[in-house]
Amino acid sequence: MAGKYNYGKITAVVVLTVLIWVWADMALDKEFSVYNAAVSVAKATNPNLSVFFNDGPSGSVQRVILKEVVLKGPTSTIARVDKKLKEGEVLEFVFDASRERMNQPGGYSLDLLPFLQRDEELKQTGLTVVSCDPNAIAVNVTRLVEKSLDVVCFDENRNPVKTTSIDPSQVRMYVPAGWDGPAEVKLTESEIQQAGLSPITKTPYIPLPPGQTTFAATSVVIRISPEQDMLADYTITNVTPKYCLSVNLQGKFKVEIDNLNDLMGPVKIRATPEAEQAYQDMSYHVRLEIDDEDATSPVSVKSKRVTYNFPLEYVRGDKIELVGQPVVVRFRLIPLTSPP
Repeated sequence: MAGKYNYGKITAVVVLTVLIWVWADMALDKEFSVYNAAVSVAKATNPNLSVFFNDGPSGSVQRVILKEVVLKGPTSTIARVDKKLKEGEVLEFVFDASRERMNQPGGYSLDLLPFLQRDEELKQTGLTVVSCDPNAIAVNVTRLVEKSLDVVCFDENRNPVKTTSIDPSQVRMYVPAGWDGPAEVKLTESEIQQAGLSPITKTPYIPLPPGQTTFAATSVVIRISPEQDMLADYTITNVTPKYCLSVNLQGKFKVEIDNLNDLMGPVKIRATPEAEQAYQDMSYHVRLEIDDEDATSPVSVKSKRVTYNFPLEYVRGDKIELVGQPVVVRFRLIPLTSPP
């Protein structure tokens, strides 16, 4: 029998050796801290619900970075995970409200440790979660309703952009109950110029909690008049105001302005060069109109938006417009003492 091998014994030795190495590796389990693990809300499967985490100072968010997650597992596995994390990968846990039985409107507290320990992908690596910080995350579930929303366009500074057409002019979206805002489209300067030459396609959205957006399922085609491209930004600094009192109030009251600096502050406009010069040359630039109702109002300090004295021929031609919102003036009506 010399020169023959006992393959059964060799196989047994190899298997035994592998088992010893595996057992040795498992016996060397160690703990490992991860500082960039995150919990994120799963992509919505129910359009009637909005799910957010309440992350304290950050407000409502759909992704929370955990301060620390302590993992335990074989040394070799820990080494592989550590290498991937150093290469930029993130240990991500996906939160599904339906799976966690939090699919009804209301507030919940997600107990993090058991939630992390149930993660199937992590289990497949042979790692377990030992502890985590924080211990829980507040979950807020809001019911949404489907509505038709008007579509409006803004530039990158949140100034309205006048369009020739938006097709369709309305989109159906799921929004919180009581929502009365439009669906928005933000256009860059290059997109505004492009839309003046040929139509562009954009997807409207609505802002939900701060920093969060929900996009419509429908895109819109936007056209802008070429004249919109001709408008440039100007600032009128030497602002002349005018007070307009009704006939019944003239000679009976004087006007005291609480925020005179706001009233006479710079006026930012978008206009053609001719329209900007015409506005500069106007005898006054902003007008505060005071009616009989203002005198009879029991409120001592009244508030009103001013009117801007843009030249009418340029307004009709869409060649001049206000940038931002009109100034709100706070004023008092002081009765004048009749002469003896």
